[in-house]
Amino acid sequence: MNANRPTIFALATPPGKSGLAVMRVSGTRASTILSALTQGKPCPERMATLCNLYEKNEEKPFDHALVLWFKGPASFTGEDVFELHLHGGPAIIDAASEALLSLGAEPAGAGAFTRRAFENAKLDLVQAEAVADLIDAQTRGQLEQAQRQLRGDLGALYGTWREDLTMIRAQIEACIDFPEEDDVMEDALAALGPKVSTLMAQIDMHLQDHHRGERVREGLRIALIGKVNAGKSTLLNRLAGEEAAIVSDEPGTTRDVVRVRLNLGGFLVELADTAGLRTSNHHIEIEGIKRARRTAKDADIRILVVDASTPEAVEGDVLTLLRDGDFLVYNKCDMQSAKWPSANTVPGLEVSPHTLSAREGKGVDEFLKTLGARVVSLLGAQESPSLTRARHRLALEDTKRALALCVDRLQDSPELAGEHLREAGAALGQITGEAGNEEVLGKIFSAFCIGK
Repeated sequence: MNANRPTIFALATPPGKSGLAVMRVSGTRASTILSALTQGKPCPERMATLCNLYEKNEEKPFDHALVLWFKGPASFTGEDVFELHLHGGPAIIDAASEALLSLGAEPAGAGAFTRRAFENAKLDLVQAEAVADLIDAQTRGQLEQAQRQLRGDLGALYGTWREDLTMIRAQIEACIDFPEEDDVMEDALAALGPKVSTLMAQIDMHLQDHHRGERVREGLRIALIGKVNAGKSTLLNRLAGEEAAIVSDEPGTTRDVVRVRLNLGGFLVELADTAGLRTSNHHIEIEGIKRARRTAKDADIRILVVDASTPEAVEGDVLTLLRDGDFLVYNKCDMQSAKWPSANTVPGLEVSPHTLSAREGKGVDEFLKTLGARVVSLLGAQESPSLTRARHRLALEDTKRALALCVDRLQDSPELAGEHLREAGAALGQITGEAGNEEVLGKIFSAFCIGK
C-alpha cells in the first residue's frame, strides 16, 4: 500500500437526481477526512451509522446520511475506505464533493478504485475485468460468466499453468547446474518434453472454444439475409418488438445494416437486417449488398428469409452464404399463393427450415423458441471457464508458441529451452496481471466507469 497516493473520491451511483447517492472515498487520509466530515462522531467499522455531515468550518450540516467505514486492508481497495449514503439531490452531491475537496481528497479517475484493488492484490487482472463485465451485464448469461470470472475460476486455471511452468523450468535449471551425469541429464530432459507438450495441449483445448466467452460478453451475431422484399425487415421488427427497420413494398428499401439487440435464452444477441441480395446498377445499393454479404460472412448464425408467395425456388449464390446450423425461413405463409417444400432444400447443409408470417406473427413464436435453443446450444455453460477477451487469447497464443520452441530445444540447448519457458510464463502472467505493463493496465482500467 502506497502511503503517498492521494485519497480519492467519486460518486458510485449514476449522476443526477435520485432518492440515494453513494459517495466512495479511499486512501490513507480517509479516516482523518471522515472524522472531519462527522465532526468527530465515531463510526464503528462495518456498521451503518447515521451522521450529520459538515463542510469545513461550517456549523450547519449539509446532510444527514448513512456512513459505512471499512478499515484497510479488509476493504474492496485494500485501503481505508468509507462510503457516504447521501440523499440524492444535486445540491447535496455538490456539497459533499466540495467538502471532500476542501479536506484534501482528489476526484477519482475511471476505474481508480478497482485498479487500487488490483495493485493491493485484492483482485487479479482477470477478476478486475470481471467487475466491469458485471456492471455492464445485460443478460443472465453475461451475469453468470462475469460472476464466475470474479470468483477467480479463470485466474485459478492460469495460475495452475504458471505453477506447472515454474516447476518444469526449475527442473531444467537443475539439469543445467548439475551436468556431471550426462546420461541422467538427457533422461531428465527427455522426461520434461511430454510435460511441456501436455501443457500445450491443455492450452490449445482452452483456445478451441469457438470464442464462446467473447460471444457471451459481446453478443452472438445473427444476420437476416435474402432477396429483396422477402420480409427481412418485417421479421426484424417482429422479433425486436419495435419498428427498428423501415418496411416498404418498394424493393431495395434497406441499404445499410440495421442492428438490434435481443435477449434470447438468457444470452445477448445482435440481430442484423441486411440489404436484399440482387443485381443492381445503383451505387448506394451495391454498397449495401457488399455490406450484407460481409455481415453474413462474419455472423455466427445466418437466417435466409425466402418469400414463400413467389414460385421461385431457393437458388443462386445466396445459398453459398449459408453454413451448417443456419436457418431457412419461408415467410409470407399467410398468403394464398404461398408454397414451400416439406423438407430441407439446401443440398449438403444441415439447416433448420421454418414457415411463418412475419407480418401476421403466425409461426414466429415457434421460430423464436428454436432460435433461442440454438443460441443456448452455442453459448450454454461449460465445465471449464471461458476466456472472455481478445487480449487473453493473444497471450495464450504467445504462451503456446514459446512452449513449442521450448520442446524443440530441450535436448540440444536446455538453456535456451529454459528461456522459452520464461517467455511462456511471462505471456501467461500478462493475463492475470502478474507480468503486466503500465500501458496495458491503463488501457484496461480506462474503460471502467468513474466510481468503480
